Amino acid sequence: MHYLDNAATTVVNEQVISAIEDAMRRYFGNPSALYGPGAQSERAIKNARTVMARALGCTAGEVIFTACGSESNNIALWGAALSRRSWAENVVSTGYEHPSVEKPLQRLREFGYETRFVNPSRDGRVSVEELVRQVDGKTALVTAMQVNNETGAVLDVVKLARAVKAKNPRTAVHVDGVQGFCKLPLHLEGSGVDSYAASGHKLHAPKGVGLLYLRKGYRIEPPYLGGGQEGGLRPGTENVPYIVGFAKAVELIYPHLQRRLIRAKEMNAYLRDRLAALPGVRINSPSDALPFTLNLTAPGVRSETMLHFLEQREVYVSSGSACSKGAPSKTLAAMGLPEDEIDSSLRVSMSGETTREDLDALTEGLAEGLAGLQKKGRR
Repeated sequence: MHYLDNAATTVVNEQVISAIEDAMRRYFGNPSALYGPGAQSERAIKNARTVMARALGCTAGEVIFTACGSESNNIALWGAALSRRSWAENVVSTGYEHPSVEKPLQRLREFGYETRFVNPSRDGRVSVEELVRQVDGKTALVTAMQVNNETGAVLDVVKLARAVKAKNPRTAVHVDGVQGFCKLPLHLEGSGVDSYAASGHKLHAPKGVGLLYLRKGYRIEPPYLGGGQEGGLRPGTENVPYIVGFAKAVELIYPHLQRRLIRAKEMNAYLRDRLAALPGVRINSPSDALPFTLNLTAPGVRSETMLHFLEQREVYVSSGSACSKGAPSKTLAAMGLPEDEIDSSLRVSMSGETTREDLDALTEGLAEGLAGLQKKGRR
C-alpha cells in the first residue's frame, strides 16, 4: 500500500497505540475526582500538557485539550466574537479556510458581523499585508490557516499577528495550525497569536483528540456550558487515554522536526522532478509550500476517475480536502484556477515515513492513467 493522503489522516503509530492501551488500564479515574485514581488521571493530563507546551513554545497552563482541531477552531472563533460583540462589527479571514473556520464565519454574519475575506493569489499565497489592510478599529478577529490543507501554502502567522496587534491591539488573532503543528518550527510565547488549534490524527495519534492554545491573559467567552473542565472552556470529562496518546505522538515527532522537514523537502523535490516528466501535469502548490503537501492537476482526467484508477494500484491520494467529500476545491477556485483544472486536481500529502517507492508508484500510476484515461475521454 502506498498511502499518500496524510493531510486527511495518518496511520496511528504503534507506540501511540501502546500508550493509549496502557492509559486505559492505569488512568480509569475521573480527573476531577478527589481520590487517588482521579489524581493519577489528572497527573497524566498535566504531563501531556507539558509535552504540548514544549512543542508549542508556551506554558502548560495555556494548553486546552479538545476533541479535534475543528472543535478548537469553533471554540476560538465563537469565544472571540462573543466576548467582543459590544464594540466589534467585523472579522477578517483568508478566502480558503477549512470548513471549521468558514462555516462559523458564515454563521457570524447572521449575528451581524461583517466578514472580510482575502483570497490567495494565483500562486496560492495569501498576502499578510492585505489581511492587515482589512483590519480597522471595529475588527473583532483575524483568523487564518498557518498551512493550507490543499496546497500546503504557508502563511507567516507571527508576522500577521504582530502587524494586526500594532494596528488594533483589541483584535484577536486565531491560527488554524492543524496542518502545521509539529511540521514547522513554532514558538507562540510573545508571538502575538492569541489562539492556535491543532489535531492529533494529523500526527499519528487517533481521531478524537485535539488542542487549543489560549495565550495567558487572553479572555474569551466560553461557547459551551457545562462542567468546569479545561478551565471552563470545554466541559465534559477529559479523554485521558487519547490525550496521553496525543502527547506520545508529539514526543515521537517534535524532537526530530527539523530532520523530518529536511527529508520532506527531499521527497517533495523528488516528486516534482518525476512529475515534470509527465506531459501536461501542472503543480498548483507554491514553490515554498510545506513540503509534506503537493497539489497537482492531471489534465483531461477527472480527479475522481484518476483517484479510483490509482486506488486499483493501492496508491491513495485525495481530490481535495477530505472534509469536502469530493466537492470541487474552494481553495483552487479562490486561487483563480479554471474549472477544468480544478476538476482534474489531486492532493498528495506525505508523512515522515513516505518513501521514494511510494512516489514512484504514484507517478507511474499517473503516467499510465493519463495515457489510458485521456484516450478513453477522447472517444
